Amino acid sequence: MISVPPKPRLSSGQAQSSRERSLVPVGMATILPHAAKQVRHLEAQLLAQVNHWGYDEIILPTFEYLDVLAPGLEPELIEHCYQFVDRTTGRTLLLRPDATAQIARTVAMGLTGTALPLRLSYRTSVFRYEPEHAGRGREIFQVGAELIGLDDVTSDSEVIGLMIECLRAVGLQSFKVSLGHVGFIQGLLMRSGLSAQGQKLAEQAVARKDLPRLEEVLAGERISKAAARAIREAPELYGQEEVLTRAQILAAGDPALTAPLERLSQVYQVLCAAGYRESLLLDIGEYRGFDYYDGVVFDVFAEGMGAELGGGGRYDHLIGRFGRPLPSTGFGLDVDRLFRTVSFPEEGTGSARVDFLVAGPRRAARLLTSVAAQLRRTCSRVVQQTLKGNDTALLSSAMTAGLGQQAAAVVVVGAPGVGPDDVLVMDLLGDGKAGPSNSNLSRRSKKVGLADLVASARRQVKERS
Repeated sequence: MISVPPKPRLSSGQAQSSRERSLVPVGMATILPHAAKQVRHLEAQLLAQVNHWGYDEIILPTFEYLDVLAPGLEPELIEHCYQFVDRTTGRTLLLRPDATAQIARTVAMGLTGTALPLRLSYRTSVFRYEPEHAGRGREIFQVGAELIGLDDVTSDSEVIGLMIECLRAVGLQSFKVSLGHVGFIQGLLMRSGLSAQGQKLAEQAVARKDLPRLEEVLAGERISKAAARAIREAPELYGQEEVLTRAQILAAGDPALTAPLERLSQVYQVLCAAGYRESLLLDIGEYRGFDYYDGVVFDVFAEGMGAELGGGGRYDHLIGRFGRPLPSTGFGLDVDRLFRTVSFPEEGTGSARVDFLVAGPRRAARLLTSVAAQLRRTCSRVVQQTLKGNDTALLSSAMTAGLGQQAAAVVVVGAPGVGPDDVLVMDLLGDGKAGPSNSNLSRRSKKVGLADLVASARRQVKERS
């Protein structure tokens, strides 16, 4: 996860005792302040971009009734949910395993009077039980968007274009979005003569790009060599426009296969016309793992990351499972994986964590709190602290506290010889060498009228904005 450094590998005996003593469950992590600031900044950038495209944020409940959400979840996902019993009703609850299913339930049952199309965005966590060797956490931070009520090429293109712009907005330079259509693979499998179980196993293998497993499944089924060859070829068809021509050969004029290819081609052409060609890759074997996808689907990959950063697709029948059929498409981005992929600017040694540390002796607590409150009203970032000592000792303690808090300036109240309308100010920004042992603390502190300090702080905030 984001904040926890890798631990030394333990022997099997050590691993069990370490797990018993662990304060954080396996697959979870505490995000420490520096990383938390970057994660929230990343999320804010993503949400700002989707808001710019007209998507309104929705806040989803952390847990739901299993029987209510189950129509939108495939059985395998339900098995990976965290479940518990509602003490009030005795009904089974589950921690949110999938945001899209929740939004589908909300649209079908709670937004029936809202004009279509709906454009919704979310920032949330999903919880899934993953084996320890699966390589990912059990709490997954996501930002996503859903476009509900439209079924055309432009709506498919809109959500893919929005996802690309989100990635560009956070500074991701090198990435590829692979485009496919669930209908093509499904059509190939359905016409091949595979058993129902064989088709499901083949779908799972294709979704994981597990070609050896796919070969294993095909070998155990009684289908023609031509059908098996077509199924093997499809996952290897990726590239630019030329793969569509090769896929048409596999389709052999079958409308169930040519229609998905035509829709995929149209979406690709619209995105190319919008200037996204360099970010696109056609993948005829693209088949996302959730069973509710039924149209154009897509994943995004970046250099140096061995798994997708996110993806999505069309799910025209999902909301109908909750009683209100509506065509829909959307995407979700994995914030943790994005965090590990995006470069963040390094904070310089002269940068400040807070604008002001307001410090003073305990006897001046009322004045200290009043000064801090006035500075906070300017929208400056302010911390306050009471200190021991008088005169030079007070200034020394204040500077030590200011350096520790990475403050741009220290404001000392209640110092000897300083009236209630004045304060002492020490500028620390870029002064990494200055320390409390300096003999010139008195000379470095400057008496300033409180009203002048507040006015100056207000001007600085205005200049920053």
